[in-house]
Amino acid sequence: MRSIGEMSRDSGLGVSTLRFYDRTGVLVPARVDPVSGYRWYSPAQLDEARLLARLRRAGMPLADIRLVLASWSSADKDLVSELLQAHLRRLERELTDARTEFSTLRELLVRRENTLAVNRTISAELTTSAAELAAALDAVRFAVSADPELPMLGGVLFDVEGEALRVVATDRYRMAVAYAGAGGHDGPDGHAVQVIVPAPLVGAMRALLNGEESVRLAVDGDRVTLETEDGRASGRRLDHDFPDYRRLVQLPAGRRALVETAVFRKAVEEGPVRVSEPRAQDGACCDLSVLKVMDDRTVAVCDDGDDDPEQVAVNREFLLDALAAGGRDRLVLEFGVPTAPVAIRRPDDEETFSLLMPVRLEH
Repeated sequence: MRSIGEMSRDSGLGVSTLRFYDRTGVLVPARVDPVSGYRWYSPAQLDEARLLARLRRAGMPLADIRLVLASWSSADKDLVSELLQAHLRRLERELTDARTEFSTLRELLVRRENTLAVNRTISAELTTSAAELAAALDAVRFAVSADPELPMLGGVLFDVEGEALRVVATDRYRMAVAYAGAGGHDGPDGHAVQVIVPAPLVGAMRALLNGEESVRLAVDGDRVTLETEDGRASGRRLDHDFPDYRRLVQLPAGRRALVETAVFRKAVEEGPVRVSEPRAQDGACCDLSVLKVMDDRTVAVCDDGDDDPEQVAVNREFLLDALAAGGRDRLVLEFGVPTAPVAIRRPDDEETFSLLMPVRLEH
């Protein structure tokens, strides 16, 4: 007999997923201890669980999975074959429909690119505090994407408008925004200037920001230059457009909780962990921390048996990065609906924050 933990390890199905399939009658344990409630599975059920895992990865609906499992061991395999073929035909139709839609979207994108005059020859200068810019870069660099297929996310956006310099980074699953005051902005007609500074150049800039003095940031066409008392870092900007981050950070008001950063970080590091679905983020599994705001406005890291619909799962590594980048002894965690991003904010600085996309829990 296998415990639920051993069954999870050997089958590839998460413990919470096995519990879900028990409750729905899809894969019921051979025995449940009447005192402890522990679930035990027979050796033959391991093959069923592995089959179930394959059907889930193939995206088969739960109703069909139920029939496949019920018919798998029978002498007549016609029903199983028909269900598999029907699902394959459904996937092929969906793929054909998706290709048609993507073809239309590409045409629309080409038309849009042809109608938008993208100015790559702007010139602008500004001054800012070395300390403020260093703190801003430290707050966002963890969220820079390393995906070579999305080069426009492989750097930090410098967004200059009026007396404000905002730096932004995202890899789709998290976003970080930080603020630094700017002066002497000499740009095209006073309009906003946006440039994406590649990650290596951002690193070179950060290495120069060691004092409290003012520094000069200049954009000249495709080149970006930072000049400080200690030296100069210059390089080519990324020749791409950054997503409109202002739209992405417009979140409805949610429940807020103030946490002691060190205490909460320890709770996340030592607390329960769940494993995401294989396709959750960049096609790989990741460790999840499942969070919930309690009635006393504290944040709990939920264990595997907590099925509260208000809990939110996030990538644990990303959460730890965001807590470190927050740079405060206390941070505010803001939760909306379970499908909305979790915001990590500084209590004294609403302009600097991180967003973590939620991850769907296995069922």
